[in-house]
Amino acid sequence: MKIQYKLPKPDYNLHVELVKNGWTPLREPKNLAVAILLSIPLMVIAALISIGIINIFSTISFEEFGLTPDSFSITINLSIIFLIILIIVLHELLHLVFIPNFFSSKKTFVGLNLLGGFVISEDEIAGSRYILITIAPFIIISVILPVILGIFGLLSSTVKLLIILNAMASSVDVLNLLLIVKQVPKNAILRNNGPRTYWKSK
Repeated sequence: MKIQYKLPKPDYNLHVELVKNGWTPLREPKNLAVAILLSIPLMVIAALISIGIINIFSTISFEEFGLTPDSFSITINLSIIFLIILIIVLHELLHLVFIPNFFSSKKTFVGLNLLGGFVISEDEIAGSRYILITIAPFIIISVILPVILGIFGLLSSTVKLLIILNAMASSVDVLNLLLIVKQVPKNAILRNNGPRTYWKSK
């Protein structure tokens, strides 16, 4: 595992080698900005899923987040900033821990930058495991966690906000999941070349 601040760039020579060896590039957005734009509808859907789960256990309203028909107010302090950074780190760690042998891997990259965090592995990973890696942060933080906290009555306004923010931040992960499910055969393996994804049937 390598820690770095910049997102790894695709290696053209590696791309040529992968294609020559039967790897198929996934048809996916060419950069993060396009991916975020395309994932906006999924952002709304993911947030609504988390809100629906939270609403089973606790009331939730715009007012508790500082939104009213007449005004908008939000208090941002160091503790909120710290919690947002913490949820970003947790999100990326949940991607990371499901990568096989991530700690000893020399082809797994993890980092944080001004745009958020990233985890990329250039190791070969089974399709089912790759799907788990992709969707784990959304399922664990924004689906399972509100159920557990809701059962114990621990859904404070701050926790609700963090759960919903994670759901929205997971929209690109959900987009990637949909692209994989649509394009990649069930028995395939996947790997990355920087942010680019490739698959190959076993």
